[in-house]
Amino acid sequence: MASPVELVERSLADATRDEFDRRVTEQAANLTTAVRNGRLANPGFALGLECELYAVADDTRLARLPGEVFDGPCERELGLHNAELHTAPSPFAVEGIENQVTQLRRQYQRAQRAANRHDVELVLDGMWTVPPPEGTVSYLSEVDEHGDVTVAENMTVSPRYYAIDNDVLDRAEGTLSLTVPGTVRDFPSILFESLTSSIQPHVQVPDPELFPRYHNTAIRTLGPVLALATNSPLLPPDLYDVDDPYELLETTFHELRIPVFEQSVNAGWAKVRFPDDIRTTTDVVDNLVADPTCAPFLREWIAGEDSETFDDQFWELGHKRGTFWRWLRGVIGGQPVGEGDQWSIRIEYRPLPTQPTITGVVGFQCLVAGLLRGLVSADHPLPELDHGAAERSFYSAVESGLDADLEWITADGVRTTNAEEIYEEIFDFARSGLREQGVPTELVETYLRPIELRWDRRTTPSRWKLARVREQLDRTDSLEVAIREMQTEYVRRAGTTAAFAYWGQ
Repeated sequence: MASPVELVERSLADATRDEFDRRVTEQAANLTTAVRNGRLANPGFALGLECELYAVADDTRLARLPGEVFDGPCERELGLHNAELHTAPSPFAVEGIENQVTQLRRQYQRAQRAANRHDVELVLDGMWTVPPPEGTVSYLSEVDEHGDVTVAENMTVSPRYYAIDNDVLDRAEGTLSLTVPGTVRDFPSILFESLTSSIQPHVQVPDPELFPRYHNTAIRTLGPVLALATNSPLLPPDLYDVDDPYELLETTFHELRIPVFEQSVNAGWAKVRFPDDIRTTTDVVDNLVADPTCAPFLREWIAGEDSETFDDQFWELGHKRGTFWRWLRGVIGGQPVGEGDQWSIRIEYRPLPTQPTITGVVGFQCLVAGLLRGLVSADHPLPELDHGAAERSFYSAVESGLDADLEWITADGVRTTNAEEIYEEIFDFARSGLREQGVPTELVETYLRPIELRWDRRTTPSRWKLARVREQLDRTDSLEVAIREMQTEYVRRAGTTAAFAYWGQ
């Protein structure tokens, strides 16, 4: 096989883009026909999950992961410090939820043991804040030039990542900028996106005719659900240039992961953004085709022998989906569940940062799945909320967390901005959706009650972090020391069995 640099050079060629787009169009037409012929129908709902982590050394500084970590189910992500766990899908029922928990916990423990053998620890967190010894800017900015191809030194060796990086850099004329409260920085690579870690609950919908209803309902839940999950309020302190750290704590966003990811890619095009509504299930395919092509590859460059699997029949279309970055998206194919045959359609719920504990990660998986099931089953009028209001709610949650200006349509069809009313409905319908899937009350409360307590007690991981840094600043007057002390305590608590809501203020 060609070297990673050679594959990037092929990817950037005009002829490759033309052939790739031709194949995408052809495969999309075939998939659209399959959708219209009812191939996506499945016997029931199903759940899946992706969970990203990062590595630290004993002093909580960012660390590169040893290769042994990836000998098991753990997969590499963008940076050398990043890893991803993902569960195999299971039916949306009591046994399926227990299976998700078991899979995730076993994978996490196995990867953690491998990391620990090299004096490294994996952290469940939304953003790292204690830089490696060389400093954040150096770590994220060190690049080598191989002719016309830029290679970030601390990026995972991957032709796909390299190609995305170079495609984005070409559009940005070689420089990408990050602008958030307290910092304005330029970078020579998309690698600064690796500051962040996320979880992505997946919900397979059995009736493809109902998928637009689920999709458009889910869009309108993004703001209030994200507000409960915020966990990335601070960057590494060596990225800041501020005179008053207390002012930074007041003005920073509660979920920096969103602008970091958007700004790492969006120079010259709006690739990462809030999702659009869809009218029909085939819009999932049409929107993917219409999205600007980024880093095209051809199947024969890297794939094995031809086969009749879904992934092989729609290889280029699937590759393009990997750069269809929306904070919620529909995905067709590739998740056989029960009696399914890999022809399925699911929602990927993408804005949530990684949570401090396994309980919290699965709690949000249950919240999302139960909420969507409950709202659609009750024919809730939430899809009548105008799209612009849903988008405003989302970005307000990004900036303000639980203080966000949220908008909602109640079950009675009344528009409201009252957060008490909104969260009362969110948890009521999440519970009803889980019960409708046969999940017993005890298990429902195991996973939903700790999330609900975040609202009752007005606490989230981002609020906890900011409060700890503020307390440390009162003692030290050093933002760097305050963030490091906060992060040390966070790492000590993260990954334990205690739900975040019981950490205390």
